Amino acid sequence: MPSVAFYTLGCKVNFYDTEAIWQLFKSKGYEQVDFEQTADVYLINTCTVTNTGDKKSRQIIRRAVRRNPNAIIAVTGCYAQTSPNEILDIEGVDLVIGTQDRDKIMPYVEQIQEQRQPINAVRNIMKTREFEELDVPDFADHTRAFLKIQEGCNNFCTFCIIPWSRGLSRSRDPQSVVNQARQLVAAGYKEIVLTGIHTGGYGDDMENYDLADLLWELDKIEGLGRIRISSIEASQIDDRMLEVLKGSDKMCRHFHIPLQAGSNEVLKRMRRKYTIEEFEQKIAKIRQFMPEVAITTDIIVGFPGETDEMFAEGFEAIKRIGFSEMHVFPYSQRTGTPAARMEDQVDEEVKHARVHQLIDLSERMQLAYAETFVGQVLDVIPERDEKGLSGEGRVTGFSDNYLQIRFDAPQDLTGKLCRVKLTEAGVNTCQGQLIRILDDATEQALA
Repeated sequence: MPSVAFYTLGCKVNFYDTEAIWQLFKSKGYEQVDFEQTADVYLINTCTVTNTGDKKSRQIIRRAVRRNPNAIIAVTGCYAQTSPNEILDIEGVDLVIGTQDRDKIMPYVEQIQEQRQPINAVRNIMKTREFEELDVPDFADHTRAFLKIQEGCNNFCTFCIIPWSRGLSRSRDPQSVVNQARQLVAAGYKEIVLTGIHTGGYGDDMENYDLADLLWELDKIEGLGRIRISSIEASQIDDRMLEVLKGSDKMCRHFHIPLQAGSNEVLKRMRRKYTIEEFEQKIAKIRQFMPEVAITTDIIVGFPGETDEMFAEGFEAIKRIGFSEMHVFPYSQRTGTPAARMEDQVDEEVKHARVHQLIDLSERMQLAYAETFVGQVLDVIPERDEKGLSGEGRVTGFSDNYLQIRFDAPQDLTGKLCRVKLTEAGVNTCQGQLIRILDDATEQALA
């Protein structure tokens, strides 16, 4: 039986794509082995969001070549899309395929098996207007299913290389999304996370159809418990979207809305398309429609030209808005982007100090948000715990508003919907007490 090993760098979309490519190998009779083992084919799914991503990708490719010099080494993903020649220069690489045409991987592998000639299968991504259909029927390690509905981005923020590696925004056919969602529910998934490179841009390339329409379609699926959106821009949450939040009981009370900076001056330099005031108003509106909603965000610290005053002003704005968690990143120069060429780059030590201030603030906000739910009963879906991190007889899962709750469980409750009372708030993990298990077939009340 031929074997294939995968290594994925980067974001959730890449992990989804790797799972989809695995389905192609599986249907040809391959077995999947660990990347550290000897395999007939190694597939590395690369990341290029930072210069470090490129470097790490090259290291992993070389590692695969060393492990089995006779294996076919295939490289895909964002770094493959932007720098195919750099990758082909690495001795031992057989196939470079970018962020499209992945459905042709198997024929290419077969061609290489017959005649050992390296293939550069990368095409200009900017000309691509079709969403690449790649299905993933199940996810080995998750009780949540990821469903990719969108690819690419039209924003061209000054710090970001992604439009050049993923192309412009394109949406998956709505019927295809609904069919895939039904399959996932039939496979036992209670929660679906809609994902993409710029997920909220779904429908930008369609006539009179957008994310709100898709959410209403998904809302009708029987047996689906929760719909979560992996990330969305504030501007994309319009009035129609707010109606969905109000009207659908499947929408999770959680949004990841990237702010990136709290100062208008910095937002302008980043080429973000909103002011801090507009962002704040939108968040207030979301909270009106969906009280108790968890809002998480991304912040880039030390963007070129960010002075102490701008950082302080941003810090106050962030405090005012109040997030339930923040992902904080120090700005890192990405070759090929406008921001990397800007004057007044911020000193690394200054960035470091600011990152720490924001992480402290994030933890305080996380705790404050969790504390408002102490004593409340929430619906939690326990995750698989292969590593035994929850401890004996305990399980951990997420509530719809993205609080991670750990509690005692009488049996394996992986993937089941549980009613849990939050007893103690924590920064990353809260403690809870199981009230009852909600199951489709039987509702078991716990004595």
